[in-house]
Amino acid sequence: MPESALRGSWPWFAAAAAVLMFDQVTKALVMACLRHGETLVVAPFFNLVLVTNKGAAFSLFASASGWQTPFFVTVAVVAVGVVGWMIVREQGKYLLCAGLALILGGALGNLWDRLTLGQVVDFLDFHAWGRHWPAFNVADSAITVGAAILILESFMHRDEKSA
Repeated sequence: MPESALRGSWPWFAAAAAVLMFDQVTKALVMACLRHGETLVVAPFFNLVLVTNKGAAFSLFASASGWQTPFFVTVAVVAVGVVGWMIVREQGKYLLCAGLALILGGALGNLWDRLTLGQVVDFLDFHAWGRHWPAFNVADSAITVGAAILILESFMHRDEKSA
C-alpha cells in the first residue's frame, strides 16, 4: 500500500477517533452521574438512563449464555478492519468516507466497551405516548448516521454504475 494512500486517509481516521472520544466521554459522564437503571428526565420526550447491553442492537441476544460478547468482539474487529481498508482504498470519495468514518468510530466505541466492561453502555432514552425506543449511545448514533450516508451515497452514484 503506497504511503500516499495512508497519508490521504488520516482525516477520516481522525474523524473516527473524534467519534470514539466523544462516545467514551459521554459514557464516562453518564456513568459518573447516574447509577445503573437510574433515569434523569431531560425533556417530555427524552431521558438519560444508565443501562448496559451484552447483546447487539435492540438488546438482541442480551440474555444469551455468554457466547455473545466474544462473538460481537470478533464481528467488530473484522468490521473495523474492513471499514479501515475501505477508507484507505476510497479516500477521495468524501461522502462515502464520511459515512465510513462515522461507522468506524462508532464500532470502535462499542468495541472498547465490550473489551473493557464486557457490555455496551447505553444512555439515550427517547419516548413518546408511553412507548420507549431502546436506549442507545453516541456510537450507535454514529453507526446509524454513517449507514444512512452510505445508502444516500449509493443512490447518488447509481446512474454512473449502470452506464
